[in-house]
Amino acid sequence: MTANSSSSPQATAPVSDGRKIILSIDAMGGDRGPATVVAGIARSARKNADLGFILHGPRAELEKLVGRRRGLAERCEIRDAADVVTMEDKPSHVMRHGKQTSMWSALESVRNGEASACVSCGNTGALMALSMIRLRKMPGVNRPAISVLWPSRNPQGFNVLLDAGADIRADQEDLLQYALMGASYARNGLGLDRPRVGLLNVGTEEHKGRPELRDAHDMIEQAADGANFDFVGFVEGRDIVDDTCDVIVTDGFTGNVALKTGEGTAGLVGELLKEAFKYSPLSRFAALLALTSLRRLRKRIDPRRVNGGVFLGLNGTVVKSHGSADATGVSAAVKLAYRLALSGFDEKIAARVASAATVAQDAAEREAGNT
Repeated sequence: MTANSSSSPQATAPVSDGRKIILSIDAMGGDRGPATVVAGIARSARKNADLGFILHGPRAELEKLVGRRRGLAERCEIRDAADVVTMEDKPSHVMRHGKQTSMWSALESVRNGEASACVSCGNTGALMALSMIRLRKMPGVNRPAISVLWPSRNPQGFNVLLDAGADIRADQEDLLQYALMGASYARNGLGLDRPRVGLLNVGTEEHKGRPELRDAHDMIEQAADGANFDFVGFVEGRDIVDDTCDVIVTDGFTGNVALKTGEGTAGLVGELLKEAFKYSPLSRFAALLALTSLRRLRKRIDPRRVNGGVFLGLNGTVVKSHGSADATGVSAAVKLAYRLALSGFDEKIAARVASAATVAQDAAEREAGNT
């Protein structure tokens, strides 16, 4: 499909090709506990008859929770994992001592080819660290990236931003890989036939920014036609929420600062709006009149409906759900993982990364010829 007119890029259900899709679910680690995770996968199971799960966590606890959901036990295989990665655990500690955790076990199912993707609500740093040592980076990938969905003025309602914090550094070849992976994600995860890609900079002029940004600009421009996306050039911070492009490429330091700034600003605006409506009897009456519009706005920017950051550049699909996700949020993350599995996302990403090596080599040869 092309850009969806719905407010959610995941509003159109993925169309199954008849294959059984198995997802590996880390049932532990989220703020709301395994009951919420089980409720979320139960919602997804009701909507997709060809979806099955490998559920990782303490067997006795999970068997009780799954048993309360009609028909779910037949769709779930439970893998006993006694330990849990907490939000406070350091990634280095988990890498050394995490073999008995549900997170490690969930990634092993993808590594062993038993599941098409992993979904976890757990510690982001630990999940990325374990993903890198258990799944490994794709050949040719220097640095994996975390992609997130950002509310925007585009018809699909959201833009893709990467990297959102997997690595604080990125040179021109990394940024090229991010562009190719981000375009592939937008195409296969959001249904955009020919995504528009922008490179985040301090200005839109071609002479602006660090040397590696200017080099990345030329390399991404060269790769655009062959990789089936449109490159709009440099974009600025205001374009993250605009309709200028569908994919915004940047390094992990800048992307994470932008993400946290956006979250904080949204929270502040929400609080100020509540204060404004409580200011006087007249404003409270106005709030009642605007109730329908306010509910529509809340639904439009509801993070639960687009929950799930995707780790790109690994030998396997990993979807990171918000730690505070409720059943609706978990179901949205599962739906995203299901959509990517149906599309053969891993193979398509690998092909795009391989094409990046050719573009980088051509750029190096041109640079050598000019010296």
